[in-house]
Amino acid sequence: MTELTLARRQSILTDPAEQTRILEGAVHLAPFAEPLTQHGDWPLMTKGIDVLQINVGKVCNQTCRHCHVDAGPDRRESMTIAVAEACLRLLRTANIPTLDITGGAPEMNPHFRWLVAEAKALGRRVIDRCNLTILVASGFESLPEFLAEYSVEIVASLPCYLEENVNKQRGNHAFERSIRALRRLNELGYGLPDSPLSLTLVFNPVGPSLPPAQDRLEADYRRELRTRYGIEFTQLYTITNMPISRFLDDLLQSGRFESYMQKLVEAFNPATIGGLMCRTMLSVDWQGNLSDCDFNQMLGLGLFPDQPRNILDIREQDLAQLLDRRIVTGQHCFGCTAGTGSSCQGSLSQ
Repeated sequence: MTELTLARRQSILTDPAEQTRILEGAVHLAPFAEPLTQHGDWPLMTKGIDVLQINVGKVCNQTCRHCHVDAGPDRRESMTIAVAEACLRLLRTANIPTLDITGGAPEMNPHFRWLVAEAKALGRRVIDRCNLTILVASGFESLPEFLAEYSVEIVASLPCYLEENVNKQRGNHAFERSIRALRRLNELGYGLPDSPLSLTLVFNPVGPSLPPAQDRLEADYRRELRTRYGIEFTQLYTITNMPISRFLDDLLQSGRFESYMQKLVEAFNPATIGGLMCRTMLSVDWQGNLSDCDFNQMLGLGLFPDQPRNILDIREQDLAQLLDRRIVTGQHCFGCTAGTGSSCQGSLSQ
């Protein structure tokens, strides 16, 4: 690989605007607005806010090949207490029922436990987007007990039930550490039948393909994890790899970008439109900047100009327009509407 190529790769990973230009420049692809217009869903509008999803930073204990956040141990971006307090204020004033905390490894943010406790004190449902390995990392050994104490719902990435595939995507020993973490969660009651402690696993393809049917894959996961490791879980989500950040870089390096984008477009499913997560979500980055979803956030796509730009700037009179706003879209949105659909809550249409 030449120095120029390495510089180009670094430019793509660090410049969200460059990623957007690449996506919009994909050849022979219809704009995302076209199929939505055909089905009477353009412009795409919100239906309120059921979920406030906050990315508390890019600091992570591992570096995954598919990560759309470009998180890792060398990152330093982390949400401050002032932004976290603003998130809690919005939860309360807009009466948003769910706080969805993601990262990086969100548990590595110094305010994570405080944020969870405060949100639970407001009576909110709290979701932790967990990579599992953080639960057995040095200094974080008490995390499973903390999450159980506050009945935090865990949504945990486990891209396969086979060790080789997981380590290929997430690094050496990631699978073994994930299994140790899952066993500890089971010991606390997470994922067990009739337990109130919810443990959701998340599958995403290793390469440029769409996920298989969620219900059938869940049955496979349940059988294999139970038989091989004695592990139980609540449910499985399947999520499509979005063509942004590290996965976009991988697609470009392997020469499969155009074919993957074409696959997403050809697999457009109108039945997914009603359940798109952007229609009931507001996304907040570590600095407080607002987006319609986590993927828009990573591409630097904020809300439309008539909306507040940062959670620190939201006034009470802004709430009505936030609840009923037009959604910013782009070519990457085909990733959420392909096949059975993809969202932070898994498949959208069986």
